Amino acid sequence: MAKESMKAREVKRRKMVEKYTEKRKALKEAGDFEGLQKLPKDASPVRMHNRCKLTGRPKGYMRQFGLSRVTFREMANQGLIPGVKKASW
Repeated sequence: MAKESMKAREVKRRKMVEKYTEKRKALKEAGDFEGLQKLPKDASPVRMHNRCKLTGRPKGYMRQFGLSRVTFREMANQGLIPGVKKASW
């Protein structure tokens, strides 16, 4: 389980990326790279992490499901994910 402070930091980064999206796009099209450098570092979408929707775990993230591998396995064993069969794990 991720710390609440880490989850809050990711939410803050996501909001900042949304806030500066249009400005970043305009600066890139104009070729103003000095203006891009003056924007906050967290305004770049590259700095966001993918996190599990249920636990907030940043590692072992599966984009197709939006879950970490651990949560995915637990849910698959319980039969909560349709179409997934246990082969050999």
